[in-house]
Amino acid sequence: MELRVLRYFLTVAREGSITKAANFLHVTQPTLSRQLKDLEEDLGKKLFIRRSHSIALTNEGILLKKRAEEIIYMTDKLKTEFSSMKETVSGDVYIGGGETDAIRHIARIVKELQISYPNVRYHLYSGNEEDVTDRLDRGMLYFGILIEPADLSKYNHLKIPAKDLWGVVMRKDSPLGEKATIQAEDLFSLPLICSRQVMNQTYSKNEFADWFGENLDKLNVVTTYNLAYNASILVEEGIGYAITLDKIVNTSEESNLCFKPLEPRLESGLNLVWKKHQVFSAASDLFLHAIQAKFSS
Repeated sequence: MELRVLRYFLTVAREGSITKAANFLHVTQPTLSRQLKDLEEDLGKKLFIRRSHSIALTNEGILLKKRAEEIIYMTDKLKTEFSSMKETVSGDVYIGGGETDAIRHIARIVKELQISYPNVRYHLYSGNEEDVTDRLDRGMLYFGILIEPADLSKYNHLKIPAKDLWGVVMRKDSPLGEKATIQAEDLFSLPLICSRQVMNQTYSKNEFADWFGENLDKLNVVTTYNLAYNASILVEEGIGYAITLDKIVNTSEESNLCFKPLEPRLESGLNLVWKKHQVFSAASDLFLHAIQAKFSS
């Protein structure tokens, strides 16, 4: 199985047509059709459902598309890493994390590094803990920013000198809009929109579950989310009240939403994590040393 053929396959899957893909790739249609047929024979599976003017992926084709994207991504990433092994440090740093204002700490270090190492590029991926750790484990990210509670047992980690404040995002015209803070009893009768991560009770330490205590089961959770922007839209549409972190949803004067902190105050720490025994590129190693120097001081 050649990388060139996998790229052909992905182009056909994206275009939904062998004719369009052949034009895009600047190859003849018979040549492309033959490559796809050879790929199917090589794998022993039918990858496409062929129609008169288009094609669709079979279940096996969908699986190959996912794996091919990962293979091509890792191949391109590896080429970039080797091309950056020069006296002048260059290359790419891949960082994943949830929505948090603490990304400012990372941004300030990146800004400092850009002065001396302008050829280093940074790629940010947004997702919850499950998304980020999955990409870390598969080598698609070098670093992850995990909001507590989080399972750190598999990773090296460094505490980020910041904490995120938990509270409730609601419409300004809601019954709770005049309150300065929100207590647990205020929430029991309300439709709630909660992060899937904080509702996970399998962590050995979950400050969110501890805050509600035995009353956690009384919550009327109507929707869960992994990124707060989508949760804020649900709040705007009157679906419920979102329990989320401060400073990641627009609650400015122009917005019809507001943020009210929980009382007693509930904060979550953050950690920068990376795989144990990870072999870093020159650019990623530079970033890690800068982070360690800044956060450990």
